[in-house]
This record gives sequence, C-alpha cells and structure tokens, in this order.
Amino acid sequence: MNRRVAPAIATLLLPLWLSACGGDAPPAAAKDTAPTRSVRVAPVEHAVLTEEIRAVGLLAPRDEARLSFKLGGVLESVLVEEGQVVRRGQLLARLKSTEVEAGVSQATEAAAKAARDLERGQALYKDGVATRENLDDLTTAARVAEAQLRSVRFNASYARIEAPADGVVLQKLAEANELIAPGQPVLVTGGTTRGWIVKIGVADREVVQLAPGMPAKLELDAYPGREFPAKVYSVSRSADAVTSTFAVELHLDGADASFSRGMVARVRLPRRADERALPVPVVPQTALLEASADRGAVMVLQGQDTVQRRDVRFGRLVGGRVEVLDGLKPGELVVVDGASFVTSGDRVIVKR
Repeated sequence: MNRRVAPAIATLLLPLWLSACGGDAPPAAAKDTAPTRSVRVAPVEHAVLTEEIRAVGLLAPRDEARLSFKLGGVLESVLVEEGQVVRRGQLLARLKSTEVEAGVSQATEAAAKAARDLERGQALYKDGVATRENLDDLTTAARVAEAQLRSVRFNASYARIEAPADGVVLQKLAEANELIAPGQPVLVTGGTTRGWIVKIGVADREVVQLAPGMPAKLELDAYPGREFPAKVYSVSRSADAVTSTFAVELHLDGADASFSRGMVARVRLPRRADERALPVPVVPQTALLEASADRGAVMVLQGQDTVQRRDVRFGRLVGGRVEVLDGLKPGELVVVDGASFVTSGDRVIVKR
C-alpha cells in the first residue's frame, strides 16, 4: 500500500517543491502581434471634383457613305455582300442598261438633228432665204440639244455605283430585279482609313458644357475592361425635333482594326471646369467600408503599421473619388485595398 501511494504523493508535491526552490512555472503563450495582412493606403487629398457627362452611342466609320443611283430603274445586280472589303473605283452595283442606253441614243440623235438643222439654216441665211431670227432659233435649239445630251450621258454614268474609297460594305439595302427610285440608298460603305466615330445625344444642360477638342473616354461592350481615348469633334447647337437632345460627334484616337459598325460605346465626358470651384478633401471610393445616406466608415493608418476604424461623413461621388465632409484631415492615410479583411487595432503591412 505504501509503495503505491508514495509516487502519487510525490507527483502532487513536485510543483510546490519547485516553487520553494525558486523555479518559475512555464509562462503563458504571449498574444501574437505580428502583422497578418497587407494593405494599400492612399492619402486624403485636396482636389476639385469635376463631374462627368455619361452617354451611350454607336460606333461607325468616319467615312460612311450611303450610295445610290442618280437615275431610277430596275436593279440588274449587286456585286458585293455585307462585310466585303472593297477598293476605290470598284464596281459595286448597276442598273439594267436597256432604258439608260435608249435615253442616251435618243439624246444623241436629237443633238445630231439639231446640228444638221443649224447647218442648213446657216446656208439658207447666206442665200438670203432665212432670216436672222430663224438662224438664232436654230442655233439655240442646237445648243439645247447638245446640253441635253451631256446631261443624259452624265446621268447614265451614275447608273453604276462604284466604291468612293477603300473600305468595307456595311449594309446591302436592295437586291437584283428590284425597282429603284432615284436617290434610293442601295449600299452603305465605310472607309476605315480615317478612323471611327461615335455619335451621342446629350441634354441641353449638358451641351453647354461641351466644346470641340475636349477629351473623352470610351468603353466598348465588345472589349470589357479597356478604355479608348477620343475627342469631341462637333457639337450641335440645334436640338433634335423628336428626342430633344443635341448631337455630339466624337472621333476615336486609338481605333482597332477589329472594330465593327454598330458596336455599343459608353462615353464619359468631363464637364467644362468651373473657375469658381474650390478644392475639397477627397479619398478613393474603394476606401469606404460602409455607406448609408451620407455616412460611412474607413480604416485609417495610425503610426507605421496599425489601423483604426473611423466614422466619416461624405458628399459627392465623382469619377471614383468621394468628397469627405467630416471625419478625416488632409494628409491622413486611409486603407484603399484590404480594409474589409482587417479590424480596428490590427497591425498590417503597408503598401503604397
């Protein structure tokens, strides 16, 4: 019995004996205060907030042409298809020539007859048979017939449609054997050598903020994540009768060879700077942790590597930046990337 109890008693008395001998118990594990997360910060800055004008338009070649015949007639053939690349002077479509050639022939014969009548009249005038008035009438008739011949030949030359420039066929609006009226569009072509344009409509309160030469940025739905620089080329000062908007044309600077007519373009235009506008404290929009009405919160860097949550009151949101009305001072650093992964009092690794 004594042999079984002795080891147990010794085990219970060992810590007391170690304490009496000056030994210390193993310390509790200290809280780990090493930085656990990398964050990116940005300073509170003073800036003039310039609001943007936003609009949506469609992409089109700068040299777009609606091609038609000067004469009416029956369409003999269209020699191209939509999307086909064409060269300057290439034959694209033509009318049936029977009626056109008959008109040229008729005018040619009329001009020839008028010339013969004039020649006979001149001979009779020399013989004293015809009067001066008769000769003048024959001269006028010959000139009119010659002018009509030139007109018919000119019109006949427009019984063919040729490509006005190197480009691509955008639309085919008619087929062979259709009856075409004079001036009715048959093909739409676009020359791509001079770039692309976007046409948008803006309201009256916005058109007064725009002027030719102003920069703009475009985003195309077909190219997500990419921005294309552009410039305002023209601003209409007359509203559309149907939409009551003002037409604005923009020219792209960084066109892509794979662009296609009709692509949707989202346009951002800065308003004309207001000389009376004053700089205000701003932070990037990504610094906001929460937002409700005009209230929110941010993480502020304290010292070198500690973050603290702070409530703020903010104003306008313009171009990815937020106006700070209360809660922050210029020069303070706020977390703009990684704030949602840290809590107030955490130590962090700072990246700028």
